[in-house]
Amino acid sequence: MTENATSITPTAINLHKKSRLLEISFSDGANFMYPCEYLRVFSPAGTGQGLNKPVHGKERVEVSNIEPQGTALLQLDFDDGYSGSYSWDTLHDLGMNYEQNWQGYLLQLEQQGIERAVDRATAADGKTVVTLLYFIQLAKLTGRDEEDVELPGSVTNVETLLAWLRSRREGWDEAFADDKVQVTVNKHFAELFTLLEHGDEVALVPRQQ
Repeated sequence: MTENATSITPTAINLHKKSRLLEISFSDGANFMYPCEYLRVFSPAGTGQGLNKPVHGKERVEVSNIEPQGTALLQLDFDDGYSGSYSWDTLHDLGMNYEQNWQGYLLQLEQQGIERAVDRATAADGKTVVTLLYFIQLAKLTGRDEEDVELPGSVTNVETLLAWLRSRREGWDEAFADDKVQVTVNKHFAELFTLLEHGDEVALVPRQQ
């Protein structure tokens, strides 16, 4: 990828550390969510792990620091020790072509017999158990203030958790609708895309109408 000056500039940059996502909005109106793993394996000068092998084993890598480099580049420091400088054009291109790039990367791993590890923390037995805290009307509805639950494999973030809760009991559809509940994970306000991992504490509070 060539790192040249560009007319495309960012209007907002936000790192969602819990979900390992970097969100960038651009001057052309585009908005992209980049998984940290994606940015690491598609780094402009990516360091391989063997001749002709793609960068891999970065399922849980995180961006540890973001540093502008002049007006045309963004340096991303990763917690595995790698630092890369990305132009706005490169980042915009990575956002526009995410699906194609990622599917090609997964195919490359498959062809070389490389398996991706689980990309979220689980218990030693592979289970994901979280503590759910219910407040106000939700405590009355569920008949409890808190419970430990093992999440099914389909529940990976706040959005899929709420969908799963709606399916647990008849009459829970409205109470656990996406726009009716404020969710915090480990005492931090969460978005629908916030990743859920083993040991998390998830508080569910009815939104004020």
